[in-house]
Amino acid sequence: MRLENKVVLITGAGLGLGRALALALAGQGNHLALNDLTRINLDPLAAEIQAAGGEARLYENDVSRKLDLQSLVQNVLADYSRIDVLINHASVQPHHPVLGMDEWDWRRTVDVILTGTFLATQSVGRVMAEQGGGLILNIGPRPAPESATPRAAYLAAKAGVLAFSRAAAEELAEHRIQVLALEPAEDHETSLAAALKMLDAA
Repeated sequence: MRLENKVVLITGAGLGLGRALALALAGQGNHLALNDLTRINLDPLAAEIQAAGGEARLYENDVSRKLDLQSLVQNVLADYSRIDVLINHASVQPHHPVLGMDEWDWRRTVDVILTGTFLATQSVGRVMAEQGGGLILNIGPRPAPESATPRAAYLAAKAGVLAFSRAAAEELAEHRIQVLALEPAEDHETSLAAALKMLDAA
């Protein structure tokens, strides 16, 4: 089994695992709704997908802000009429230690990673409930690299994503919505393979 011919919304799709998932899922015949804060990384990604015969549409929105997130969802629905899969990948990581971190960096990290995951899950979850079901994949913390920078805000927010995913899975099950959480491996290819396996098995 593999995921195909579905409308897939990926937040923070411009880089990292989000980008890799967009390429892989487009190659399986899915319709990709790619979100990021700007088009800087989305434009080359969409060009690569389209050059390979895939389909992707781009959406510039800040998922940490409710009105902007709701605008994103409405625009995707206007283009595709449904959302079958949501992948919450949007992330930021300040490089400051706890004693030197600015409050803005802390709040921005938590807002993008944790609040963004909640807002997207809520808004898209309502759409999925009306559709009769759907699939949500939340991305957990990446392992620290050998030359790790301070990651207190990032790890705190990602720990919240994992806890939120468990609770949301229980609450949304009655609506036939599956909520999964992936904890990426150190190796990028291993993470991509694990994510695709989770999506295909759901």
